[in-house]
Amino acid sequence: MLGVLGIPVKRLTAPYRRATSEDALNMAELFNIASHGLSLCLWAKLAGADESPWDVAVKRARSGKGGFAYENIVIREEGGKIAACLMGYPLSSVPQVYSLNDVPAMVAPLYELEHLAPGTWYVNVLATFPEFQGNGIGTELLHVAETLARDSQCAGLSLIVSDANVGARRLYERHGYGEQATRPIVKEDWEYAGQNWVLLAKDFQHVA
Repeated sequence: MLGVLGIPVKRLTAPYRRATSEDALNMAELFNIASHGLSLCLWAKLAGADESPWDVAVKRARSGKGGFAYENIVIREEGGKIAACLMGYPLSSVPQVYSLNDVPAMVAPLYELEHLAPGTWYVNVLATFPEFQGNGIGTELLHVAETLARDSQCAGLSLIVSDANVGARRLYERHGYGEQATRPIVKEDWEYAGQNWVLLAKDFQHVA
């Protein structure tokens, strides 16, 4: 949400590559998987009379701006198909002055937590399509994130997970992430079991 990183192409060899506009629909689907449907709910709020939420998502993805900035997205392929993606970037080490006045209420807690991890490499999205889950791709992408974080000379990594996503949290904790803070989830018309967003972080200074 806060940063832009040009991921070095030399770091992306098969089965990894940088995303392009041709990946728009897959990116939208993966972002929605990572957000447990929150993204689709937000896109619905932006849709015009003749648009579906997916129309909005694909249009935004094809623009390659904001949350869909291609330079921040790594694609993981399997058998010629997109299997998963990682989106991340370094957060400024200088505390940022910000206002939540123009941020949708549902997203505001995520912004608040992100601002609590200055100087880290922020894993905004890590998602795998269902048919490719259970094959260790999530672990692979966490290793890619760590490599990119070290390349960027970040102090560590951070990410946000829902308290209802027990499996993902266990994965992150196995890789050295610890809880830093929480914020209540704002649901509005989004139907979801989680109650809190949890900021997890991994400090390189305490990792061998």
